[in-house]
Amino acid sequence: MTRGNQRELARERNMKKQQTAKAKNKEDGLTYEQRKQRDADIMRQKQQKKEQAQQAQPAKS
Repeated sequence: MTRGNQRELARERNMKKQQTAKAKNKEDGLTYEQRKQRDADIMRQKQQKKEQAQQAQPAKS
């Protein structure tokens, strides 16, 4: 037992890490299809913003 309490400390750190990961991954109550639709809408909005920004800038040669 030359390791002392390293194994025990590592387990405690891992438990803390897993608990914070669970807190970050909150369930939003959406089904897979609803989540997919929501993400697609967000991506379309981002794409429209990008296109508008490109149109607002003068074309560079």
